[in-house]
Amino acid sequence: MIKVLRGMVTAHLVVIFGQPVFAGVYLSGNFDGLRLHALGADVVTSIGYVQLIVAVVVWIRRRTVWPFLASLGVVAAETVQYFAGQDGTLWLHLPLGVVTVAAVAMMFVAVWRRPVVEHA
Repeated sequence: MIKVLRGMVTAHLVVIFGQPVFAGVYLSGNFDGLRLHALGADVVTSIGYVQLIVAVVVWIRRRTVWPFLASLGVVAAETVQYFAGQDGTLWLHLPLGVVTVAAVAMMFVAVWRRPVVEHA
């Protein structure tokens, strides 16, 4: 199950790294960037919730709680981030975006640094 968690966190990192790029495209004057940024927000948030479910399974099967707690924190921040973006509350949306990208990157490092020991 840890391999599935690694896959989800990796996918999460890949898609969340696209978000500042799409925002930058929009801010450079290409208005398609905003559409891509909004679509990316849907994908990032969806992957975050799937990651949270996988983390619950890891917690139950492996008795390892930290992936759940980290995923819960990231998903909570992303949910606030999502609605702040829709509302145009940029004073919250921008710094929270930086925090969520950093948090997912840190979680990526954490899940890949630990050895995989699957229990039957």
